[in-house]
Amino acid sequence: MKKKVYKAHILYTKERNRFEVLENGYVAVDADGRVSEVASDLKSLDCGDWEVTDFVDCLLIPAMNDLHVHAPQYRNQGIAMDLELLPWLQNYTFPEEMKYADLAYAERMYRRFVHDLWRFGTMRACVFATIHTDSTRLLMRIFQEAGMGALVGKVAMDRNCPEGLSEPVGEMVLGYEDLIAEFNNPDALVRPIITPRFVPSCTPETLRACGELAAKYQLPVQSHLSENKDEVALVRTLENTWYGDAYNRYGLFGQTPTVMAHCVFTEGEELELMRRNRVVVAHCPTSNLNVASGMAPVRKFLDNGLRVGLGSDISGGHDLSIFRMMVYAIQVSKMYYQQNHDRSFLTLSEAFWMATKSAGSFFGRVGSFEPGYEFDALIIDDSDLNHDNYSLLERLERYIYLGDDRQIKHRFCRGKEIFGQ
Repeated sequence: MKKKVYKAHILYTKERNRFEVLENGYVAVDADGRVSEVASDLKSLDCGDWEVTDFVDCLLIPAMNDLHVHAPQYRNQGIAMDLELLPWLQNYTFPEEMKYADLAYAERMYRRFVHDLWRFGTMRACVFATIHTDSTRLLMRIFQEAGMGALVGKVAMDRNCPEGLSEPVGEMVLGYEDLIAEFNNPDALVRPIITPRFVPSCTPETLRACGELAAKYQLPVQSHLSENKDEVALVRTLENTWYGDAYNRYGLFGQTPTVMAHCVFTEGEELELMRRNRVVVAHCPTSNLNVASGMAPVRKFLDNGLRVGLGSDISGGHDLSIFRMMVYAIQVSKMYYQQNHDRSFLTLSEAFWMATKSAGSFFGRVGSFEPGYEFDALIIDDSDLNHDNYSLLERLERYIYLGDDRQIKHRFCRGKEIFGQ
């Protein structure tokens, strides 16, 4: 890959409480697709005869990262939004996921799903697939073809689910090892992630096997945590302990890098164990509202030193755009603030940081334009949003609230421009 320099209005967040803004700035990207340097003028860059591209009057920002999304639920977006979590799973989600035993159906839906991630500017995602090894492999190959980054999980589950989605422990382990043999390159953009669906759908034997796989192959882990009050109560009945401890006892709670979605009712011992084990929160505001779970205390998480990213959680969530997840996260935090005045609501820079640098850290040095970070970036042409007389930060805010994929003119992942499939 050629060494390149890009000129544009550059905005990113090194820290959660403020933006870095360079009007008509330059970012140099080396042959490995990593940021070499950011500067306000070309002369100060040590880039010799590197190729220079000028994105005149466009915004250059880090690409989006989705920390929690269910690829096989893509077709179910926007339906069954009047059900709570457990009946929603039984009546809509599980029947849809059973269809992914059919590779032709899986390919049709998964290609649409990956294209829409690209369309909305999401270059990295933590993805749940299904129990089906072959269709999970297919999804990983589609991501590879697209040139986008993904941690993809073959879902493990063997209780409280339909027969067609229950997989014996031994078969689950064999399926994982098959995928690991093909995809477990630490430097690859697409890798496996150990994915017990959640404690209610996994026997202790399955949870133990997942923990052993994560430890043996040093793979990350993803699952759900404390999303719904009925779910939390069910976990206590099944495991005779609190939710986070149920994962921790099987080596699935930070022993390798771990992201847990929702955490609406996380507090006390659970919050402290997450902080100590560096478990990452995937905040999914639309999903929490749609399936009537509640409002996650994101400010409390940030104040307690937890890492937090954003997730679309299709199809509990109805929208794949992480830009809109920023908006919803801020709005939900304002509603939470109205009920709990001891903590302030989220700012734009915090929501942006969660979508970029904080979430990106789960994939490596991703989500910022600091030297050494992989160049995952979007070029936004917001000229049709009537941005005259607005500052660059105001232009970015207007794009986040009013813009859509039509204003995204270029998308980069690890330094390479990514075109739609």
